Amino acid sequence: MKQIAEVVNLIPDSAQHLWSGDLVAARQALLAADPACVLAIDGSFALVAQEGERVVLARSLERPLRYFLAKAADGPVLIVAQRIDEIAAELGRRGWAGQFHPSYTRMAPAHHITALRLIGCPDPNPVYRRFFDPPRGTLPPDLDRLGRHYIEALYSELRSWLAAQDPTAPIGVPFSGGIDSGSVLLCLNKLLLDQGMPPTRLKAFTLSLDGDGDDARQAREFLRRTDLEILGETIDVPSTALDPFRAVAVIEDYKPLDVECAAVNLALLGAIRTRYPEWRLLVDGDGGDENLKDYPIEANSELTIRSVVNNRMLYQEGWGVDSLKHSLTYSGGYSRGCVRGYACASRYGFVSFSPYTRAPVIAIAEAIPFAELTRGSHERLYALKGEIVSRGLRAVLGCEMPVYPKRRFQHGSATPETAARLFTEDEARYRRHFHALHA
Repeated sequence: MKQIAEVVNLIPDSAQHLWSGDLVAARQALLAADPACVLAIDGSFALVAQEGERVVLARSLERPLRYFLAKAADGPVLIVAQRIDEIAAELGRRGWAGQFHPSYTRMAPAHHITALRLIGCPDPNPVYRRFFDPPRGTLPPDLDRLGRHYIEALYSELRSWLAAQDPTAPIGVPFSGGIDSGSVLLCLNKLLLDQGMPPTRLKAFTLSLDGDGDDARQAREFLRRTDLEILGETIDVPSTALDPFRAVAVIEDYKPLDVECAAVNLALLGAIRTRYPEWRLLVDGDGGDENLKDYPIEANSELTIRSVVNNRMLYQEGWGVDSLKHSLTYSGGYSRGCVRGYACASRYGFVSFSPYTRAPVIAIAEAIPFAELTRGSHERLYALKGEIVSRGLRAVLGCEMPVYPKRRFQHGSATPETAARLFTEDEARYRRHFHALHA
């Protein structure tokens, strides 16, 4: 069995966004025996490190990290990238295009160190070692206390992120007026005021397709009720600009809800880029639904409320790396779905961040005693997110946040008739299109 002859890392150092420390120390942390060293890496990263025959990979939850083992005469070559098409292009440049198929690529799962050793023929499986394992259900069932802890963690992560940014750079929040984007906007506004920075540095961008959609109305009402109307900016885009098949190519996936979300996200971000050519920073609320388990269980025949509240980070990670349902090509849960945000932002030159994907915030969410609070009731579970977040904002920021019913991005940006016409949830068509891209 031959050892790895070469590691080709296609992820530029400039794509790593660390808020403290440096890349040398971060890569040394990957090679250390203690997973706590990886958990301590502060920022957004997709890293690879090599020590002799051992190659180690790790990523933060909100971004992808893929790898592919190619065979060469001198020994195997490990190619590491953020995108599947980058791997395919590298293989083509080296004359190895015949080795490629998208299903042969692998995604390093979030919250795990992926270690590869003595890769050759046959290829041994990678070894996964968890570096983030928060205790579950350890907080008391006190909604006021839970809300305070949750928003304190959110605020702290936003403060750390803000301190690492250019103090003059404008900040955009893709904004629907929902719980997640609303809480992010309120926290950022308070942070800027407390630090003596102009709140006009902040904008709340709301997508409206064909000049309509419930999100635009909801966003205006939210900003009016919180006295933040000056921050709002509606981005009008014709529905003809939406192309789900283009979204398939950008996110390199075919799950209908992710494709549809990416399609409207691309429409929003493309319009912002046209309007503001130099804009760079975006902060969103991705991960908030996963943290507080705010998805309709009835829409997924594989789920019960028992499985949702009793499985560790189910919506963040899927069923887990040891599960038969875990996708080696894509990972699971938001560990898979993160691409719908990251790839779209990257396509238009934005650097995106969501505090809800940060480990300290997820740790508080995992400590919530969901089973005790919900007692088997779907309705109690769905009401929990609004209660926890609104109480937390009241305790930490001293403000009242409007709470509206949950609505997906793609459904709120257009009228129901337009959404039904644009989004057919046809996974088979999306899957065929994805595979045709690499035919």
